Amino acid sequence: MPIISTEDNYLTVLNLFTTDTPAHQDQLLTEMGKIVDAAAYEGWISSTVHAGQDSPGTANLIQWRSGEDLQKRYSGEEFKHRTLPVFREITTAIRLLQNEIVFTQTHPSLEGRIEVSPDRDDYTAIEVYRVGEENQADLIKLLGEGQSWLVDVPGYRSHCVFKGLRAMFVEGAFAVVYAQWDSKDSYDAFRNLPHARKPEARRANDERIAELSVERDANTYRVVHTRAAGQ
Repeated sequence: MPIISTEDNYLTVLNLFTTDTPAHQDQLLTEMGKIVDAAAYEGWISSTVHAGQDSPGTANLIQWRSGEDLQKRYSGEEFKHRTLPVFREITTAIRLLQNEIVFTQTHPSLEGRIEVSPDRDDYTAIEVYRVGEENQADLIKLLGEGQSWLVDVPGYRSHCVFKGLRAMFVEGAFAVVYAQWDSKDSYDAFRNLPHARKPEARRANDERIAELSVERDANTYRVVHTRAAGQ
């Protein structure tokens, strides 16, 4: 199963698709599954497909050996003339994000290991923050080191921060938080806590994040399929 780590030095690609109906989400998942199961690209490490929970959509977390390998995939006739056209027919938005893993944190029970697999029962939240380039480093620190207190929040399992490197269909600098929780109830209780009731450290951190961010977009997911090179 894929592992999210700052030590692997993979290029981590997060492809996010939104759509308008559960039926279109099912169609997206079918198309993505076909692509993942047939993948044999040079430099491709793994792909893990996620199904949207709060709103219809999908996420594909893909590990590549390098940006050069990914570019060969994007430049190919199959991607340009089959893959993208199919997705454009059934989506309302497409974002293809290239990232570097710069921070990871887990609950002590996980001993620092972040696994991504349909065999687990994680309730996964993915947040994309657009930010001014001059503020990207500060935002990443707030999203990562600034949230050490998360280990004491009921239901928290892990979170990691991706530094956005470049993207298709997204303008400007960005950062991504990929977080795992034990249930929807735990995540919702954390996310919906009134600002006035938040501990002081979280309150100050959230306020500073809001000051730096241009835009925040989020959805929740369940992992439904994964495959790695050689399987």
